[in-house]
Amino acid sequence: MNTGMSLATDLMWTMIGTLRDVAPIAAILLGFQLGVLRQRIANLRQVLIGSVYVVLGLGFFLFGLEHALFPLGKGMASQLTDPGFVGAGRAAADLAWHDYYWTYLFAFAIGFATTIAEPSLIAVALKASMVSGGTVGAWGLRIAVALGVALSLAVGVFRIVTGTPLYLYMIVGYMIVVVQTIYAPRMIIPLAYDSGGVTTSTVTVPLVAALGLGLASTVPGRSPLIDGFGLIALASLFPMITVMGYAQIGEWIERRNLRAKSPDGALEGGPAP
Repeated sequence: MNTGMSLATDLMWTMIGTLRDVAPIAAILLGFQLGVLRQRIANLRQVLIGSVYVVLGLGFFLFGLEHALFPLGKGMASQLTDPGFVGAGRAAADLAWHDYYWTYLFAFAIGFATTIAEPSLIAVALKASMVSGGTVGAWGLRIAVALGVALSLAVGVFRIVTGTPLYLYMIVGYMIVVVQTIYAPRMIIPLAYDSGGVTTSTVTVPLVAALGLGLASTVPGRSPLIDGFGLIALASLFPMITVMGYAQIGEWIERRNLRAKSPDGALEGGPAP
């Protein structure tokens, strides 16, 4: 009974906090609509109903994060790094980075799964496919981004386990992005950069943050404040690499097919070898 009352109280305060957070946005929109544009709000009834749905949806989502996703991420991280599981009875101080292979695999799998389900990525992928006339496939883009996030989490977990500095990964990663930007098809570059941002949204961020903090709290010698954060930064970086790589591979396959179709084995309009 006490647990039920506590949950109900937490839910009520979460809804109040959500309403307080949404209020400034609503005030700005109303101020510009009525004070600057001096226009009536079209479909006022639908707007009010939609606003109620937004507040309720955000409130329930935040409540779920606090009471389900965050504990789940921390619990999984704690179990996967437990010396009894990782080292088969060995002391934590005797464990090496390669003993945590199940943790890397879990990070890869959870990164891929959460990104595929990311609503913001689905929206961007559908719009990109629509605007490009199908040249950019929605599923191809989603898989490329999901692979990027999966790789980023596996690398990020390796960073936490080994304790290596975050800046090394960021410097090398952005150097790769700069080189890819020079050679990748121009059409894909803005989309690749946007793809890095949409991954860090409603589904991915809570689990990633909980996983990082949970790992840093359980791996010996790691600080949650210093080592627990940074996974989200990597999750924004790696999708840019994989999306541009996806476009570059597609361009290379297209050129190879053109060479195969050409009678003299060269690209149309190009010199014969």
